[in-house]
Amino acid sequence: MNQRIVVDPITRIEGHLRIEAETDPQGTITAAYSSGTMVRGIELILKGRDPRDAWAFAQRICGVCTLVHGIASVRAVENALGYTIPPNAQLIRNLMIAAQHVHDHVMHFYHLHALDWVDVVSALKADPAATSQLAQSISSYPKSSPGYFADTQKKLKAFVEGGQLGIFANGFWGHPEFKLPPEANLMAVAHYLEALAWQREVVQLHTIFGGKNPHPNFLVGGAPSAISLDSGGTAVNMNGLQTVKTVIGRMKDFVEQVYLPDTLAIASFYKDWFARGEGVGNFLTFGDFPEKGMDDPASWLIPAGAILDRDLTKIHPIDMNNPDEIQEFVSRSWYDYAGGKEKGLHPYSGETNLNYTGPTPPFEQLDVDKSYSWLKSPRWKGHVMEVGPLARVLMLYAKGHKPTRELAGYALGKLDLPLTAMFSTMGRTAARTLECKIIVDQMPTWYEHLVSNIRAGDLAVHNPGKWDPSTWPVEASGVGFMEAPRGALAHWVVIKNKRIDNYQAVVPSTWNAGPRDSKGQPGPYEAALMDRHTLHDPKQPLEIQRTIHSFDPCIACAVHVVDPNGEELMQLRVR
Repeated sequence: MNQRIVVDPITRIEGHLRIEAETDPQGTITAAYSSGTMVRGIELILKGRDPRDAWAFAQRICGVCTLVHGIASVRAVENALGYTIPPNAQLIRNLMIAAQHVHDHVMHFYHLHALDWVDVVSALKADPAATSQLAQSISSYPKSSPGYFADTQKKLKAFVEGGQLGIFANGFWGHPEFKLPPEANLMAVAHYLEALAWQREVVQLHTIFGGKNPHPNFLVGGAPSAISLDSGGTAVNMNGLQTVKTVIGRMKDFVEQVYLPDTLAIASFYKDWFARGEGVGNFLTFGDFPEKGMDDPASWLIPAGAILDRDLTKIHPIDMNNPDEIQEFVSRSWYDYAGGKEKGLHPYSGETNLNYTGPTPPFEQLDVDKSYSWLKSPRWKGHVMEVGPLARVLMLYAKGHKPTRELAGYALGKLDLPLTAMFSTMGRTAARTLECKIIVDQMPTWYEHLVSNIRAGDLAVHNPGKWDPSTWPVEASGVGFMEAPRGALAHWVVIKNKRIDNYQAVVPSTWNAGPRDSKGQPGPYEAALMDRHTLHDPKQPLEIQRTIHSFDPCIACAVHVVDPNGEELMQLRVR
């Protein structure tokens, strides 16, 4: 007998996501549906505002991605106004974006995704001495003594004996799909706790360049903090730059000595997950990390393009201003378009017209033949596209990026797997780790270029040329894009009479988590769950969690909050 499995909410993600899956009598998923259960209204809030202020509002789309929407927003306004920024500002933005990637990827692996593979309770059975031997066999990380792991085990035991697992509560511990030996589980738990402390140091880079974290400051036309050779004041000085250098070194050490070895060690026990959860086989990147500027794609670390049907021999160019390329559909979403629900709209002419048609919460099942999500369905030339670390690693590999090819060859060689294994749930997880090392390895180069400019007397971080609105055209439009940790992100802005006339953000988790479109094509989450997933226990859908978490969902980026009846929940007055 077929069965409908409902997981609501999916936990260990940012925001609220509901997954419904239909299974056959053997427990194999035959259909899946992804529903964002909150609505985003930032686009409506931005209308009529000064475009130079947009980043401060848009950045609040998410509280975990912190800077990415700010970057996309200032780039959109700069693109619309033809606004170039100084080289130092570009290098500072690269360093801030890179720090976000490294921080986000490590946090996702240990605190959101690793517990899909690590049986925390099993770690209580581990031998700390044997755990130390295991850790030292895969890495030179200095914190790998028997005493270190014995102390971790004592902390974990105190959680259990206290009647609760605290931060490890509500896991499917003991599930037969867990395959790690106790020693590997203890090692992973120790590094989970280690990463909590590590992240406190990493955010210093944002506070030095942006004043605070989360949500550091930005500025249309450059970077917000002046550079000074003096040691005092609030400007970025040599003392701050030395701290940045130290932080980058510690980031590199943790990625190389902990994150990368742990990923390969865990993946070696779950090779079957390199053969399921593929999804749509189409991948999209917008590109990022320009060395010379956003108008010089040849200088970008991450190239832009589209890959279709797994074919890495052909990279399709993309045009983000072409109304026939990127479109958002709402045929299965709780929105209306003036031209009808079956029509696709390019973001320049995008609409945010809310229309919740039910069912009324609480409800047992979605009516998936009608609208069933607050997420829209973005498409590139009509194709469903996956975005994220896997898309970027594949794009770099296809473009012949030497460090990517060498690192992928090393990782796949250790696991004795072909490149095609990357098209999978575990491949998505591994790609995030590989990308993290690629990016952190590039950070010292950007840092040295910045310091070299400063030593040569170049302290400029802002271009005031277009700051005066009297110099702006009556109408202007632009797109600001970047590669956020979760994938390709873009903001489109239309400016009329010096005010925002339309603003649309198409975010990574909309690309990946969106519902079916007018052609009935499932989104990447939905397609991935329909690729060789059989549930051992419908009441403990660990298999669903593993694949959804491999995308690192941020549904708060894709949706926000509304009353079930569409009523206003609060009013904010800005003075």
